[in-house]
Amino acid sequence: MTDDTLKLAGLIGDPVAHSRSPRLHNAAFARLGLHAHYELWPTAAAELPARVASLRAAHVLGANVTLPHKIAVIDLLDRLEPAAAAIGAVNTIVHAADGALVGANTDAPACLATLREDAGYDPAGGAALILGASGAARAAAVALVGAGIRRLVVVNRTLEKAEQLLGDVLAAADADPLLFAMAPDDADLPAALAEAGLIVNATSLGWHDAESPLAAELIPATALVFDMVYRPTRLLRDAAARGARTLDGAGMLVRQAALAFERWTGLPAPLDAMRAAMLAGEPV
Repeated sequence: MTDDTLKLAGLIGDPVAHSRSPRLHNAAFARLGLHAHYELWPTAAAELPARVASLRAAHVLGANVTLPHKIAVIDLLDRLEPAAAAIGAVNTIVHAADGALVGANTDAPACLATLREDAGYDPAGGAALILGASGAARAAAVALVGAGIRRLVVVNRTLEKAEQLLGDVLAAADADPLLFAMAPDDADLPAALAEAGLIVNATSLGWHDAESPLAAELIPATALVFDMVYRPTRLLRDAAARGARTLDGAGMLVRQAALAFERWTGLPAPLDAMRAAMLAGEPV
């Protein structure tokens, strides 16, 4: 980033209007005096190949990727970082110095750091349950298994997707935890929830205030409930009412953004500026 050309990065997804990512990254660019700007790039599935191809322009640093494209984008890239390959999902694209588009996943380390540092939760030897089988769910599963989780349940409306996720996680793991796939109407779900010390919502339902992926009466008071959505949600309100500990996705968003920023710029991310921007509220 040594010339005077305005560099660009952005968020690829559908929808993206709710995102605070521009606040975080533009605050970081400004803090370091970089001639760069972060934009929102709403992209329908049919538009994804052209959008990814546009990242090859010389002035583009790369992109973040969100729902529903974290898995579909893989086939459009030149190579993957090992962690992204293991997870099977990409949330960051880097326009490398050799011109290649490289897929990375900063969700997994950000997820683990958020659980440990913001909630004091250590996965080692524990039991966890993930709601959803999205790219974010894959990152959470890999992070938890890598950190020594003893038992992991993935709950998804399409059971085959949950089973595929767990099969991919097990194939890439050094550990051998107990893994279970369930549908939301599985008769064993209440027992699995009661055993879980951690419940992770990796679905998009948190963006709809009236919806929750889990019935309130099923939430155990002994669990930490982590919603990857970075604002208060019905799930978190229900969990708090049940006496459970709660954690939203704000810390994870900042951490994954910082890791992406460092890949794009080669510079340490100004975390204080990014955290301040995160707390500044909804994007204008």
